[in-house]
Amino acid sequence: MSILNPNSRHVEHSGFNKYFTIYCMQKLNLTEAIDLPPSQEKSGLGILHLKRFWTKTILKKNRLIATDAFNEEWNIDHGLLNAIGIGLEPTLTYLYLNSESFEDFEQWILKQTNGTLSNYSVETFNNLLLGNTLDSPTEKVLSEEDHAFFQENGYLILRKVLTDSEAEAAERAVWDFLGYDPQNSFTWYEAHPERKGIMVQLFHHPTLELARQNLRIRKAYEELIGHKRLFVTTDRVSFNPPQNDRWMFQGPRLHWDVSIAQPIPFALQGLLYLTDTAANQGAFTLVPGFHHKIGDWLASLPQGTNPRNENLEALGALPIAADKGDFILWHHALPHGSSVNTASYPRIVQYLNWQALDLEIHPEWL
Repeated sequence: MSILNPNSRHVEHSGFNKYFTIYCMQKLNLTEAIDLPPSQEKSGLGILHLKRFWTKTILKKNRLIATDAFNEEWNIDHGLLNAIGIGLEPTLTYLYLNSESFEDFEQWILKQTNGTLSNYSVETFNNLLLGNTLDSPTEKVLSEEDHAFFQENGYLILRKVLTDSEAEAAERAVWDFLGYDPQNSFTWYEAHPERKGIMVQLFHHPTLELARQNLRIRKAYEELIGHKRLFVTTDRVSFNPPQNDRWMFQGPRLHWDVSIAQPIPFALQGLLYLTDTAANQGAFTLVPGFHHKIGDWLASLPQGTNPRNENLEALGALPIAADKGDFILWHHALPHGSSVNTASYPRIVQYLNWQALDLEIHPEWL
Protein backbone atom coordinates (compact mmCIF):
# COMPACT_ATOMS: atom_id res chain seq x y z
CA MET A 1 0.00 0.00 0.00
CA SER A 2 1.32 3.43 -0.81
CA ILE A 3 0.40 6.86 0.50
CA LEU A 4 -2.25 8.13 -1.85
CA ASN A 5 -2.60 11.89 -2.03
CA PRO A 6 -2.87 12.79 1.68
CA ASN A 7 -3.33 16.44 0.64
CA SER A 8 -6.61 16.06 -1.24
CA ARG A 9 -9.15 18.45 0.23
CA HIS A 10 -12.61 17.60 -1.08
CA VAL A 11 -14.86 14.73 -0.08
CA GLU A 12 -18.00 14.13 -2.09
CA HIS A 13 -21.21 13.29 -0.26
CA SER A 14 -24.89 13.23 -1.16
CA GLY A 15 -28.28 12.36 0.23
CA PHE A 16 -27.82 13.95 3.63
CA ASN A 17 -30.10 16.45 5.22
CA LYS A 18 -28.99 19.93 4.30
CA TYR A 19 -29.34 21.28 7.80
CA PHE A 20 -27.39 18.42 9.29
CA THR A 21 -24.60 19.14 6.82
CA ILE A 22 -24.60 22.82 7.77
CA TYR A 23 -24.48 21.86 11.45
CA CYS A 24 -21.45 19.61 10.89
CA MET A 25 -19.73 22.27 8.80
CA GLN A 26 -20.18 24.76 11.60
CA LYS A 27 -18.85 22.29 14.16
CA LEU A 28 -15.80 21.65 11.97
CA ASN A 29 -15.37 25.32 11.05
CA LEU A 30 -15.51 24.45 7.35
CA THR A 31 -16.26 26.96 4.63
CA GLU A 32 -16.66 24.49 1.77
CA ALA A 33 -18.77 21.36 1.61
CA ILE A 34 -16.52 18.94 3.49
CA ASP A 35 -13.08 20.47 3.20
CA LEU A 36 -10.28 18.41 4.72
CA PRO A 37 -7.18 20.14 6.04
CA PRO A 38 -3.99 19.02 4.27
CA SER A 39 -1.68 16.65 6.09
CA GLN A 40 1.04 19.31 6.11
CA GLU A 41 -1.02 21.63 8.33
CA LYS A 42 0.69 21.80 11.71
CA SER A 43 -1.46 21.68 14.83
CA GLY A 44 -1.03 23.76 17.95
CA LEU A 45 0.96 20.86 19.41
CA GLY A 46 3.37 21.03 16.48
CA ILE A 47 2.19 17.80 14.81
CA LEU A 48 1.39 17.41 11.13
CA HIS A 49 -1.71 15.50 9.95
CA LEU A 50 -3.43 15.79 13.36
CA LYS A 51 -6.20 18.16 12.29
CA ARG A 52 -6.84 16.13 9.15
CA PHE A 53 -7.12 12.95 11.26
CA TRP A 54 -9.52 14.67 13.68
CA THR A 55 -11.64 16.03 10.83
CA LYS A 56 -11.91 12.63 9.12
CA THR A 57 -12.94 10.99 12.37
CA ILE A 58 -15.62 13.57 13.14
CA LEU A 59 -16.97 13.27 9.61
CA LYS A 60 -17.23 9.51 10.03
CA LYS A 61 -18.82 9.94 13.43
CA ASN A 62 -21.48 12.20 11.92
CA ARG A 63 -21.92 9.87 8.93
CA LEU A 64 -20.88 12.46 6.39
CA ILE A 65 -18.34 10.06 4.92
CA ALA A 66 -18.14 6.28 4.93
CA THR A 67 -16.40 4.58 7.83
CA ASP A 68 -13.85 3.11 5.42
CA ALA A 69 -13.15 6.41 3.66
CA PHE A 70 -9.44 7.28 3.34
CA ASN A 71 -8.31 3.77 4.25
CA GLU A 72 -5.24 4.45 2.12
CA GLU A 73 -4.13 6.87 4.85
CA TRP A 74 -4.15 4.22 7.59
CA ASN A 75 -0.34 4.03 7.80
CA ILE A 76 -0.16 7.80 8.20
CA ASP A 77 -2.83 7.72 10.91
CA HIS A 78 -0.96 4.90 12.64
CA GLY A 79 2.31 6.82 12.50
CA LEU A 80 0.57 9.91 13.86
CA LEU A 81 -0.87 8.12 16.89
CA ASN A 82 2.50 6.57 17.64
CA ALA A 83 4.19 9.96 17.39
CA ILE A 84 1.68 11.35 19.87
CA GLY A 85 1.90 8.29 22.06
CA ILE A 86 -1.75 7.27 22.31
CA GLY A 87 -3.55 4.22 21.04
CA LEU A 88 -6.25 4.03 18.39
CA GLU A 89 -8.94 2.59 20.67
CA PRO A 90 -8.83 5.28 23.41
CA THR A 91 -8.54 7.99 20.76
CA LEU A 92 -11.61 6.86 18.83
CA THR A 93 -13.54 6.30 22.07
CA TYR A 94 -12.86 9.87 23.12
CA LEU A 95 -13.65 11.39 19.74
CA TYR A 96 -16.88 9.47 19.29
CA LEU A 97 -18.15 10.15 22.80
CA ASN A 98 -16.71 13.46 23.97
CA SER A 99 -14.98 15.67 21.44
CA GLU A 100 -16.55 19.09 20.89
CA SER A 101 -13.69 20.87 19.18
CA PHE A 102 -10.21 20.32 17.84
CA GLU A 103 -8.82 22.36 20.72
CA ASP A 104 -10.56 20.01 23.17
CA PHE A 105 -8.93 17.09 21.40
CA GLU A 106 -5.47 18.63 21.75
CA GLN A 107 -6.07 19.22 25.47
CA TRP A 108 -7.18 15.61 25.86
CA ILE A 109 -3.97 14.46 24.16
CA LEU A 110 -1.88 16.43 26.65
CA LYS A 111 -3.82 14.91 29.52
CA GLN A 112 -3.16 11.40 28.20
CA THR A 113 0.56 12.07 27.80
CA ASN A 114 1.06 13.77 31.17
CA GLY A 115 1.41 17.17 29.52
CA THR A 116 4.39 16.32 27.35
CA LEU A 117 4.99 14.83 23.92
CA SER A 118 8.11 13.10 22.68
CA ASN A 119 9.85 15.72 20.55
CA TYR A 120 11.90 12.94 18.98
CA SER A 121 8.86 10.94 17.87
CA VAL A 122 7.00 14.02 16.65
CA GLU A 123 10.03 15.27 14.72
CA THR A 124 10.54 11.83 13.15
CA PHE A 125 6.92 11.64 12.02
CA ASN A 126 6.80 15.22 10.73
CA ASN A 127 9.96 14.75 8.69
CA LEU A 128 8.69 11.51 7.19
CA LEU A 129 5.44 13.14 6.16
CA LEU A 130 7.39 15.94 4.50
CA GLY A 131 9.56 13.43 2.65
CA ASN A 132 12.60 13.95 4.86
CA THR A 133 14.46 11.49 7.06
CA LEU A 134 16.42 12.11 10.24
CA ASP A 135 20.17 11.76 10.09
CA SER A 136 21.55 8.52 11.44
CA PRO A 137 25.10 7.20 11.83
CA THR A 138 26.72 6.05 8.61
CA GLU A 139 28.66 3.31 10.40
CA LYS A 140 26.97 -0.08 10.14
CA VAL A 141 25.74 -1.72 13.33
CA LEU A 142 25.10 -5.15 11.78
CA SER A 143 27.90 -7.36 10.53
CA GLU A 144 27.79 -9.70 7.55
CA GLU A 145 27.36 -12.51 10.06
CA ASP A 146 24.36 -10.71 11.57
CA HIS A 147 22.73 -10.38 8.16
CA ALA A 148 23.39 -14.03 7.37
CA PHE A 149 21.97 -15.14 10.73
CA PHE A 150 18.87 -13.02 10.22
CA GLN A 151 18.39 -14.28 6.68
CA GLU A 152 18.50 -17.88 7.89
CA ASN A 153 16.68 -17.59 11.22
CA GLY A 154 14.51 -14.48 10.86
CA TYR A 155 15.58 -12.89 14.14
CA LEU A 156 18.52 -11.13 15.82
CA ILE A 157 19.57 -10.23 19.35
CA LEU A 158 21.20 -6.81 19.72
CA ARG A 159 23.24 -7.13 22.89
CA LYS A 160 23.27 -4.34 25.48
CA VAL A 161 21.50 -1.60 23.57
CA LEU A 162 20.84 -0.20 27.06
CA THR A 163 23.27 -0.24 29.96
CA ASP A 164 22.39 -2.24 33.05
CA SER A 165 21.49 0.94 34.92
CA GLU A 166 19.25 2.18 32.08
CA ALA A 167 17.41 -1.15 31.87
CA GLU A 168 17.06 -1.29 35.66
CA ALA A 169 15.58 2.22 35.68
CA ALA A 170 12.97 1.19 33.11
CA GLU A 171 12.23 -1.97 35.11
CA ARG A 172 11.76 0.17 38.22
CA ALA A 173 9.29 2.36 36.33
CA VAL A 174 7.16 -0.73 35.67
CA TRP A 175 7.27 -1.79 39.33
CA ASP A 176 6.33 1.71 40.45
CA PHE A 177 3.49 1.96 37.94
CA LEU A 178 2.00 -1.33 39.13
CA GLY A 179 2.67 -0.62 42.80
CA TYR A 180 4.28 -4.03 43.31
CA ASP A 181 7.28 -4.85 45.49
CA PRO A 182 10.05 -6.77 43.69
CA GLN A 183 11.04 -8.29 47.03
CA ASN A 184 7.52 -9.44 47.92
CA SER A 185 6.20 -11.98 45.43
CA PHE A 186 2.73 -11.88 47.00
CA THR A 187 2.22 -8.41 45.49
CA TRP A 188 3.00 -9.59 41.96
CA TYR A 189 -0.45 -11.10 41.53
CA GLU A 190 -2.58 -8.23 42.79
CA ALA A 191 -5.14 -6.92 40.33
CA HIS A 192 -4.33 -3.65 38.59
CA PRO A 193 -6.68 -1.69 36.30
CA GLU A 194 -3.93 -1.17 33.71
CA ARG A 195 -2.81 -4.78 33.62
CA LYS A 196 -4.48 -7.30 31.30
CA GLY A 197 -2.83 -10.70 31.61
CA ILE A 198 0.87 -10.00 31.08
CA MET A 199 0.24 -6.73 29.23
CA VAL A 200 0.62 -3.44 31.12
CA GLN A 201 -0.75 -0.19 29.73
CA LEU A 202 2.30 1.89 30.57
CA PHE A 203 3.33 3.99 27.58
CA HIS A 204 4.82 7.23 28.89
CA HIS A 205 7.90 7.42 31.07
CA PRO A 206 11.32 9.01 30.48
CA THR A 207 13.07 5.65 30.95
CA LEU A 208 11.02 4.13 28.11
CA GLU A 209 12.05 6.94 25.78
CA LEU A 210 15.68 5.84 25.95
CA ALA A 211 15.00 2.74 23.88
CA ARG A 212 12.76 4.61 21.44
CA GLN A 213 15.60 7.02 20.74
CA ASN A 214 18.33 4.37 20.72
CA LEU A 215 20.41 4.74 17.56
CA ARG A 216 21.61 1.13 17.48
CA ILE A 217 18.05 -0.16 17.40
CA ARG A 218 16.98 2.33 14.77
CA LYS A 219 20.04 1.73 12.62
CA ALA A 220 19.53 -2.06 12.75
CA TYR A 221 15.99 -1.62 11.46
CA GLU A 222 17.19 0.69 8.70
CA GLU A 223 19.82 -1.82 7.58
CA LEU A 224 17.43 -4.77 7.52
CA ILE A 225 14.52 -2.90 5.92
CA GLY A 226 16.78 -1.09 3.48
CA HIS A 227 15.77 2.54 3.97
CA LYS A 228 15.41 5.27 6.61
CA ARG A 229 11.76 6.23 6.10
CA LEU A 230 10.69 4.75 9.43
CA PHE A 231 8.84 5.94 12.52
CA VAL A 232 9.15 4.56 16.05
CA THR A 233 6.14 3.09 17.82
CA THR A 234 4.95 4.09 21.27
CA ASP A 235 4.00 0.75 22.72
CA ARG A 236 3.34 -0.73 26.16
CA VAL A 237 5.29 -2.98 28.50
CA SER A 238 4.80 -6.52 29.77
CA PHE A 239 4.98 -8.15 33.22
CA ASN A 240 5.06 -11.95 33.19
CA PRO A 241 5.35 -13.33 36.77
CA PRO A 242 6.00 -16.95 37.68
CA GLN A 243 2.97 -19.19 37.28
CA ASN A 244 1.54 -20.57 40.54
CA ASP A 245 -1.72 -21.62 42.18
CA ARG A 246 -2.86 -17.99 42.28
CA TRP A 247 -2.09 -17.06 38.70
CA MET A 248 -2.00 -19.08 35.49
CA PHE A 249 -0.22 -17.87 32.37
CA GLN A 250 -2.81 -16.56 29.90
CA GLY A 251 -0.65 -15.98 26.85
CA PRO A 252 -0.29 -14.68 24.28
CA ARG A 253 1.25 -17.94 23.10
CA LEU A 254 2.61 -18.35 19.58
CA HIS A 255 0.69 -16.25 17.07
CA TRP A 256 1.07 -13.76 14.23
CA ASP A 257 0.19 -10.05 14.39
CA VAL A 258 -0.12 -9.81 10.61
CA SER A 259 -2.13 -11.48 7.88
CA ILE A 260 -0.32 -14.63 6.78
CA ALA A 261 -1.94 -14.61 3.34
CA GLN A 262 0.84 -15.07 0.81
CA PRO A 263 3.02 -13.26 0.06
CA ILE A 264 3.62 -11.59 3.44
CA PRO A 265 5.10 -8.08 2.97
CA PHE A 266 8.41 -7.69 4.78
CA ALA A 267 8.37 -5.99 8.17
CA LEU A 268 9.91 -6.42 11.60
CA GLN A 269 8.84 -6.46 15.24
CA GLY A 270 10.86 -6.06 18.41
CA LEU A 271 11.03 -6.05 22.19
CA LEU A 272 13.55 -5.11 24.85
CA TYR A 273 14.34 -7.24 27.90
CA LEU A 274 14.37 -5.11 31.06
CA THR A 275 15.32 -8.10 33.23
CA ASP A 276 17.83 -10.90 32.79
CA THR A 277 15.61 -13.60 31.31
CA ALA A 278 16.31 -17.32 31.36
CA ALA A 279 14.68 -19.69 28.88
CA ASN A 280 12.19 -20.86 31.55
CA GLN A 281 11.43 -17.34 32.79
CA GLY A 282 8.52 -16.65 30.46
CA ALA A 283 11.03 -15.94 27.71
CA PHE A 284 10.00 -14.55 24.36
CA THR A 285 9.54 -17.52 22.04
CA LEU A 286 9.55 -17.89 18.25
CA VAL A 287 9.99 -20.45 15.49
CA PRO A 288 13.36 -19.74 13.84
CA GLY A 289 13.47 -19.78 10.05
CA PHE A 290 9.74 -20.19 9.61
CA HIS A 291 9.57 -17.22 7.23
CA HIS A 292 11.15 -19.59 4.68
CA LYS A 293 8.65 -22.38 5.35
CA ILE A 294 5.31 -20.69 5.95
CA GLY A 295 4.14 -20.85 2.32
CA ASP A 296 4.71 -24.59 2.02
CA TRP A 297 3.26 -25.17 5.48
CA LEU A 298 0.05 -23.29 4.62
CA ALA A 299 -0.27 -25.24 1.37
CA SER A 300 0.08 -28.53 3.28
CA LEU A 301 -2.88 -27.87 5.58
CA PRO A 302 -6.22 -29.52 4.79
CA GLN A 303 -8.69 -27.23 3.05
CA GLY A 304 -10.72 -25.21 5.50
CA THR A 305 -8.11 -25.40 8.27
CA ASN A 306 -7.55 -22.24 10.32
CA PRO A 307 -3.75 -22.08 10.52
CA ARG A 308 -3.92 -19.94 13.65
CA ASN A 309 -5.54 -22.82 15.52
CA GLU A 310 -2.76 -25.27 14.72
CA ASN A 311 -0.18 -26.41 17.28
CA LEU A 312 2.42 -23.79 16.46
CA GLU A 313 4.71 -24.87 19.31
CA ALA A 314 5.21 -28.16 17.44
CA LEU A 315 6.81 -26.26 14.54
CA GLY A 316 10.03 -25.86 16.54
CA ALA A 317 9.42 -23.14 19.12
CA LEU A 318 12.57 -21.70 20.70
CA PRO A 319 12.55 -19.61 23.92
CA ILE A 320 15.09 -16.79 23.67
CA ALA A 321 17.21 -16.33 26.79
CA ALA A 322 18.94 -12.95 26.98
CA ASP A 323 20.09 -10.29 29.43
CA LYS A 324 18.55 -7.02 30.53
CA GLY A 325 19.25 -4.34 27.95
CA ASP A 326 19.22 -6.86 25.08
CA PHE A 327 16.88 -6.16 22.16
CA ILE A 328 15.25 -8.91 20.07
CA LEU A 329 13.92 -8.14 16.60
CA TRP A 330 12.26 -10.62 14.28
CA HIS A 331 10.59 -11.06 10.90
CA HIS A 332 6.85 -10.75 11.50
CA ALA A 333 6.18 -13.95 9.52
CA LEU A 334 7.62 -15.95 12.43
CA PRO A 335 5.13 -17.41 14.92
CA HIS A 336 6.03 -15.72 18.20
CA GLY A 337 4.73 -15.12 21.70
CA SER A 338 5.40 -15.36 25.40
CA SER A 339 5.81 -18.53 27.45
CA VAL A 340 5.05 -19.89 30.90
CA ASN A 341 7.34 -18.52 33.61
CA THR A 342 8.52 -21.38 35.83
CA ALA A 343 11.41 -19.41 37.34
CA SER A 344 11.36 -17.28 40.50
CA TYR A 345 11.32 -13.72 39.09
CA PRO A 346 9.07 -11.91 36.58
CA ARG A 347 10.04 -11.35 32.98
CA ILE A 348 9.62 -7.64 32.21
CA VAL A 349 9.91 -6.26 28.67
CA GLN A 350 9.26 -3.12 26.66
CA TYR A 351 7.67 -3.51 23.23
CA LEU A 352 9.19 -1.35 20.52
CA ASN A 353 9.20 -1.22 16.74
CA TRP A 354 10.31 0.89 13.80
CA GLN A 355 7.91 0.81 10.88
CA ALA A 356 7.69 2.25 7.39
CA LEU A 357 5.13 4.99 6.87
CA ASP A 358 4.20 3.34 3.56
CA LEU A 359 4.19 -0.22 4.91
CA GLU A 360 2.47 -2.58 2.53
CA ILE A 361 -0.52 -4.40 4.05
CA HIS A 362 -1.94 -7.55 2.50
CA PRO A 363 -5.61 -6.89 1.56
CA GLU A 364 -6.70 -10.39 2.68
CA TRP A 365 -6.69 -11.37 6.36
CA LEU A 366 -5.75 -14.98 6.95
